[in-house]
Amino acid sequence: MPALSTGPGSDTGLYELLAALPSQLQSYVDRQEDRTFLRDMFGEKSLHSLMKVHEKLQHYEKQCPSPVLHTAASLANDLAEELQSKPKNSETGELLKLLSRPHVKSLLSVHDTVAQKSYDPELPPLPDDIDDDEDSVKIIRLVKNKEPLGATIKRDENTGAVVVARIMRGGAADRSGLIHVGDELREVNGIPVEDKKPEEIIHILAQSQGAITFKIIPGINEDTSSKEPKMCVKTLFDYDPNEDKAIPCKEAGLPFKKGDVLQIMSQDDATWWQAKLEGDANPRAGLIPSKQFQERRLALRRPVTLVHPQRSSNRRLYAESGPHVNGFYIAGLRRSFRLSRKDRKTNKSMYECQKSEQYDMADVSTYEEVTPYQRQSSDKYRLVVLVGPVGVGLNELKRKLLVSDPQHYGVTVPHTTRPKRSQESDGVEYHFISKHLFETDIQNNKFIEYGEYKGNYYGTSLDSIRSVLMKNKVCLLDVQSHTIKHLRTSEFKPFVIFVKPPPIERLRETRKNGKVISSKDDKSSAKSFTEEDFQEMISAAQMMENQHGHLFEKVIVNDDLVTAFNEMKTALKKLEVETHWVPVSWMHS
Repeated sequence: MPALSTGPGSDTGLYELLAALPSQLQSYVDRQEDRTFLRDMFGEKSLHSLMKVHEKLQHYEKQCPSPVLHTAASLANDLAEELQSKPKNSETGELLKLLSRPHVKSLLSVHDTVAQKSYDPELPPLPDDIDDDEDSVKIIRLVKNKEPLGATIKRDENTGAVVVARIMRGGAADRSGLIHVGDELREVNGIPVEDKKPEEIIHILAQSQGAITFKIIPGINEDTSSKEPKMCVKTLFDYDPNEDKAIPCKEAGLPFKKGDVLQIMSQDDATWWQAKLEGDANPRAGLIPSKQFQERRLALRRPVTLVHPQRSSNRRLYAESGPHVNGFYIAGLRRSFRLSRKDRKTNKSMYECQKSEQYDMADVSTYEEVTPYQRQSSDKYRLVVLVGPVGVGLNELKRKLLVSDPQHYGVTVPHTTRPKRSQESDGVEYHFISKHLFETDIQNNKFIEYGEYKGNYYGTSLDSIRSVLMKNKVCLLDVQSHTIKHLRTSEFKPFVIFVKPPPIERLRETRKNGKVISSKDDKSSAKSFTEEDFQEMISAAQMMENQHGHLFEKVIVNDDLVTAFNEMKTALKKLEVETHWVPVSWMHS
């Protein structure tokens, strides 16, 4: 195929190349009908005209043209009137028809606008009925677009005046810098508002088009903006402002889901913060309940029930140690420490204290201040904590991770007071220690969890976690969900994965041939899953989510073991190379 030169140094224009194409391509096309098609296509008159126009415009553009006049539209009207008085012929009629077409008129109007550089909207004249003694009155004019104004109003309980209640950070009113909290609103577009309800004023604003004119008496404190440091929080609950009867303005509310990261824009109001979703290009903030207010509301609901809390009847009016499953222990790694309730005399957290278990499980969860964190090559790996109900498959997932890369992943070696068996080695299956030493370590809070089985102690220690991390390995640890919060330290920076069972129908289908045993030291008691086991697994998972779901950073449904394993391994790889949000306290400890 011949090369057609169209570069800067070529004298051949695009139109000439188009005309030459059929003859140059003829020797490369065998079928006559194809040659005919190419000749007809490249010889099309409209295509040639388009190329000519393109070349003329390109040539004209290189000259950096500027408008010759800015009255093209009026000139066209004058020409049309002049032609109307002239004798009619075909050329005159065609030109009159062309000048009368709407798109030509619009094109000439745009040309004049550009030529005059008149891009600002035309504002109506200022009102001339301002009283001389009202020297503190401000006339503010804002151009309304599709976004809301970004301010809320209320009626002052003492004076009865309609005042600006709050300015939403990043909104139109905030960006203008002309409207402030406390300003008294007198008129909107010339309509007095002293005797109108805030809802009526909002309706007037909604009906307004283009520019909106406000007549305002400035508040006492004009400059109330504060230079607050940027703060980001992770949300630990779902929020829908449309369902919140306390919010002063539902339209100004910001909905979010548990786990979202919000940038707090303002904490001026102790009850309602202003925030935006982190990373959202929209600068406009929305209202969310403050940490103190939300904690107070949740604390009022807490005594009703833990699983299905009812709504609190306390409303503000505005004008504007964890669950265990009875039964069995899933067969798995010997390094995993987990005792069933049936076989357990004691199974405690290292931080267990005098507070009741119910109070401990009902911690109020609202927001947690967070900061970006990316692991550096010199940092230890983050502790990976796996939680889930008995029977869900934690040990199978751990085993697959270990087998996939034994040099990268490791698990803790538990401590026990039972005698060492002939085939066992100290520090491999268990750390074998005396009962006296074990009880001393309990008193010194060295165990994350511990329990007693057939007169012997079993436990997982903090040092066993450190031992894995010191080997530059990822430590995989499964614990009861109530223990998670005690591991959330700057030393371990745990990443918590909740392994959740599928619906009970899938459990019956996928676990029908599964076996469970009551403890890892008594494998002779293996038995099949029962319907009661399935019910308890679903119930325990739901309770874990209700009580500690705000601490879970990844939820994996173990419907299919291979799929769940791949999902978990992908999440752990991302954990090592990507930036994640972690509590601020982890970085400042």
